[in-house]
Amino acid sequence: MKTSRHFRTLLEKQYSQGHFTCVGLDGELNNIPSCVHQRNHQGVLDVAATLFSFNRAIIEATHDLAGAYKPNAAFYEAYGMEGLEALQKTISFIHEIAPQVPVILDAKRADIGNTNHGYVTAAFDFLKADAITLHPYLGQEALQPFLNRAEKGIIVLCKTSNPGSGEFQNLIVEGEPLYLRVARHVAHHWNGNQNCGLVVGATYPEELRAVRDIVGTMLLLIPGIGAQGGSLEKAVTAAKDGKGEGMLISSSRAIIFASPEKDFAEAARKELEKLHRLINCYR
Repeated sequence: MKTSRHFRTLLEKQYSQGHFTCVGLDGELNNIPSCVHQRNHQGVLDVAATLFSFNRAIIEATHDLAGAYKPNAAFYEAYGMEGLEALQKTISFIHEIAPQVPVILDAKRADIGNTNHGYVTAAFDFLKADAITLHPYLGQEALQPFLNRAEKGIIVLCKTSNPGSGEFQNLIVEGEPLYLRVARHVAHHWNGNQNCGLVVGATYPEELRAVRDIVGTMLLLIPGIGAQGGSLEKAVTAAKDGKGEGMLISSSRAIIFASPEKDFAEAARKELEKLHRLINCYR
């Protein structure tokens, strides 16, 4: 069942408040402080309770500054049903405590059209995410079940932050790199509901600028800051639109694992505050 939440409206509200940081909720059990670990009466680690308790503490400490939250599905699917339970509870908690903050499910889905109906139902109706990341390889026709959900965000991989991204993304297609062709198609052909965005890595600031020139005010979701070595200043300068908006800078490990001790939530808050100040300085 569709909800009344609208991704674009939520995003514009965050822009108006100067909130441009997307907090990645990538809960790896090995990195979660031991003080958070929950165990059942037999002493066995309760994975669902531990993941959710950690996420809840991070969200409670950061929700007034976060522009979005982005749980990566892989970190939850790895733990089977317990992980999916934690993911569902995490998204529900964000909607409860911070109803103005959008949730982006980083799932990188895409398949043929009828299979995508299952992915759409899982992401938007079961988990109740506000947006999802997709890869473009199957084309608009296959992705139409996602694109039809006008109230949801459809964020398409364009120029990813990993070192090997150029293997295919930089191939020249009719005189321009493939990633620019993807940007052009998404902006000019797929975005009839004004609900599309692109993933472009901070590790490639010149490519970021080239994509921005093509897509106008469309959302750019930008990973690669921090652990991957992307320059925040270069990324913000290249990615911002004419109003100094149109972007979400994604940071995961640098925020949520800022401390391995009991002060982990406070440390996460401090890292988010620092990133928040710098983004608004550079924009």
